[in-house]
Amino acid sequence: MATHRLKLVPQGTNFDFIGYRMWGFAVFGGLTVASVVLLLVMGLNFGIDFLGGILIEARTPQAADIAQLRTTTNELGLGEVTLQQFGTDRDILIRVPQQHGGDAAQTAAADTVKQALINSLGSIEFRRIEFVGPQVGGELIRDGVLAVVLAILAMLVYVWFRFEWQFGIGAVLGLLNVAITTLGVFAILRLEFNLPVVAAILTIIGYSMNDTVVIYDRIRENLRKYRSMELIALLNRSINDTLSRSVNTHFTTFLATLALLIFGGQAIREFAIAMLWGVVVGACTSVFVAAPVLIYLGLHRGVLSRGGEREPA
Repeated sequence: MATHRLKLVPQGTNFDFIGYRMWGFAVFGGLTVASVVLLLVMGLNFGIDFLGGILIEARTPQAADIAQLRTTTNELGLGEVTLQQFGTDRDILIRVPQQHGGDAAQTAAADTVKQALINSLGSIEFRRIEFVGPQVGGELIRDGVLAVVLAILAMLVYVWFRFEWQFGIGAVLGLLNVAITTLGVFAILRLEFNLPVVAAILTIIGYSMNDTVVIYDRIRENLRKYRSMELIALLNRSINDTLSRSVNTHFTTFLATLALLIFGGQAIREFAIAMLWGVVVGACTSVFVAAPVLIYLGLHRGVLSRGGEREPA
C-alpha cells in the first residue's frame, strides 16, 4: 500500500524570497531600532539574579493560595515581594527585593517572610533560601553581556574562515537582530530578565547560526555549480533548496518550546518566551536578512566557483 507522509513544504518550491528583501530589511531593521529605543527608554526588568535580593523556595502542606500569600507578604513592608508556583501546586518561589542595611537586614527580611508564612499556613517546608548581593548581580550583568558578545564574535570568525568575510557579516547582522529584538520583547512586556533568559539568548543565537550556515553552505555549493547564474536567482534557489529542512526543524523546535511555555510553569516561562521568539525570528532573519544582504556586500564569486561544474543546459 502507498504511504502518505506529511510534508510541510512541497518539493520543488520556487518562492521569490529575495524579491521581498526590502520588506525584510524594513521589518527586521524597524524591529531592531524599536527594540534599541525601548531598551534606552524603558530598560529591562532585571530579576533578583541581577539586582540582588532574597530567593525562598518552599512547599506548603496543601495547594497554595498564591493570591492570599501575595497579600500577606506584601503587607510586611519589604517592597514588592513576588510569588509564583512551579512544579506542583504546593511548591512556591518567593522573591524579596534587596533590603537596605547589609547582610543582617537580608537575614532579618528572610526571617520575617518565613514567620509570616508560618503564621498563615501553620506549617511549611522551606527548601532553599538564597541571598544575592548587588555586587554579584552587577558581575552577572557584565558576564551575561560578555557571553553574548563573545558568542557572536566567535561565530563571525567561524563563518568568515569557513566561507568569506561577506558571509560572516551577513550572519552577524541576523544574529544581532535576533538578540536585540528578544531584549526588546522583554523590555516592552516587562518580563523578568534573569539568567535563564541569558541562556535562552545564547541558545537561539547558536540555533539561528546553524540555520544560516545551512543556507550559506548551499549558496557556496551552488556558486560552484552554477557559475553563470545570476546572483539573485542563485540565492533564491539556495533558500528553496534548504526550505523543507529549515521549516521542519523550526516547526518541531517551536512545538517543543510551546509545550515548555504551556506546561512548564512560571519557573521557566521567561526562558520559553525568549526561545519561542528566537526560533521564529531566527528562521525569518536567516532567509530575509542573512542571505539577501550578500547582494550588497560585494560577494566575490570567483574564489568559491573555482573548479565548479558548468551549469546544465
